[in-house]
Amino acid sequence: MRKPLESSHRQPIQAVFLDRDGTLIENMHYLKSPEGVAALPGAREALSMARAAGVKLFLFTNQSGVGRGYFTLADVEAVNRRMIELFDLGDDLFEAICVAPERPDEAAIYRKPSPRFILEMLDLHRLKADAVWIVGDSPSDWQAGVNAGIRAAVIVANPAEEQEREPRIAAGVEGFGSLLEWSLATFGSVTAAS
Repeated sequence: MRKPLESSHRQPIQAVFLDRDGTLIENMHYLKSPEGVAALPGAREALSMARAAGVKLFLFTNQSGVGRGYFTLADVEAVNRRMIELFDLGDDLFEAICVAPERPDEAAIYRKPSPRFILEMLDLHRLKADAVWIVGDSPSDWQAGVNAGIRAAVIVANPAEEQEREPRIAAGVEGFGSLLEWSLATFGSVTAAS
């Protein structure tokens, strides 16, 4: 386990933007059915720790399967509902959910690495950028955070397959093996709520 992240010059964490696939649930590639939702080990505990620390949680997920015609926004919402049910931390788990349906070849409005959703939520909730994180498993996740001026962490479940390592290091983005590992390093001794 890593030691708690240094925060002497930063204020307490106010909010975390979380990627869905590969961060909270298993990445099934174009998941359209709630029956396929499987929570990643430790994800519930990590979310519980963040809530116990009074942190606002936001879900920020690229879902190009909508733009590609593989499934609908209603399918994405059903998957999100099932995920929230599995975590059993209340229907109000997330302050807001952003589903970016654009294909990679389309102009990005909300699709990460666009920081638009993050910037809108910083403004709406009066959050200070240096007190906000984004955590995800792909370069577009941490790049969205860097583009928004917030702190970023990447989940690197298999370091042997890590991509774009040098740009991540140059941007000051730290890697963790799981969301739970990041939460333990971030919140340290905060006891997870049940």
